[in-house]
Amino acid sequence: MSWRSALGRVEGYGASKEGVGHWWTQRLTSVALIVLGCWFLVALLALPGLDYATVAAWVRGGWTAPILILFVGVAAWHSQLGVRVVIEDYVHDVGTRTLALALACFAHVLLAALGAFAVLRVAFGSAA
Repeated sequence: MSWRSALGRVEGYGASKEGVGHWWTQRLTSVALIVLGCWFLVALLALPGLDYATVAAWVRGGWTAPILILFVGVAAWHSQLGVRVVIEDYVHDVGTRTLALALACFAHVLLAALGAFAVLRVAFGSAA
């Protein structure tokens, strides 16, 4: 028989308290993606045409390029969080899991950088 409460007996077991932060980050990035996605969709539909010249002129104007880069970054971050959960849940070998997590992180950083580079290239007019 133990004099400890149920909470006292399980304290120190289970989650390492990282899951709550991950959960909140996933929810915040999803809300940001909803807002940014709606902005992107409405802004594109408001353009007179969707040809390259019209869209490139839109990207060059005002705050469009920084917001697009933010959109790309948040999308890559949200995707990386989701892929991380899948890998952690379904890859059981520690070495394989570590390699998969590192490759997924690298791939998402690369995709975000390439997306930002593409937006900057169009914004500064060096894309044909």
